[in-house]
Amino acid sequence: MQPSPPLTRHTIHSTLSTTWLGRRIELFDSLPSTNREAVQLAQAEVEHGTVVAADSQTAGRGRLSRTWFSPPSTNLYCSVILRTARPPERLTEWLSWLPLVTALAAAEAIEQVSSIHVSVKWPNDLLISERKVGGILCESGTGTRSGPFQIIGIGINVNGDHDDWPADLRNSATSIWQERKIIVDRNRLLAQLLLELEQCLDELTLHGMNRLASAYHQRCSTIGHTVRATLGNGDIVLGLAEGIGQDGSLRVQLQTTQPGSGSPEIISLRVADIIHVRI
Repeated sequence: MQPSPPLTRHTIHSTLSTTWLGRRIELFDSLPSTNREAVQLAQAEVEHGTVVAADSQTAGRGRLSRTWFSPPSTNLYCSVILRTARPPERLTEWLSWLPLVTALAAAEAIEQVSSIHVSVKWPNDLLISERKVGGILCESGTGTRSGPFQIIGIGINVNGDHDDWPADLRNSATSIWQERKIIVDRNRLLAQLLLELEQCLDELTLHGMNRLASAYHQRCSTIGHTVRATLGNGDIVLGLAEGIGQDGSLRVQLQTTQPGSGSPEIISLRVADIIHVRI
């Protein structure tokens, strides 16, 4: 573990150039989960664009009910509260693309502060050389008087080293330090992340997903890969990831088991655990 400058509101705001995102930052030494704290604040009618960040988490969560390794003074753990009303005809698109455009923004932010290329494994895992450097967990809720809100939780592995990981993560996880051997100021990374995220969210709101979908497609390393997808019911499908649907789903061309059985079936996955299969 490399020494990392402490997170402070003053340092974050000194480089923050957003218009509305992160104007209020709730900063904690330790939380069970930044998403959990963000939900409580959203239910208490905190303003749109509030950010919750913590130096460590004791019960960090990832997608599909996984835990998120969250040691102190090393990585970035934050959650963003969104509460702008959406027209009903736009809400489904907004919610479908929110995790994907967040991954796009986070990848851009990491590249800006480290010059490391970051790819995205559908839907929102951040990868450096096929090892996970970050992830996103989006949740929705409704306050008693405040109406619906969305929470975007983001975790990025910043200054940890290989030996800092639990044994079961050492082959699959990485950090900026591990890849680049530079210490990244988490304050600067958070400020850059909020800027990139604000730009993506404004684009999604004003123009829809067309341009963002093109940018995501270029960065998504899942497209063109053979994948093994574990579905929510435990079923496993194997096939070629051929693209991203209009709703943000992953289009998979299933492998055929019988020659001459006709055109391969294409299915759209909304929720699945994806593994890139090496051929």
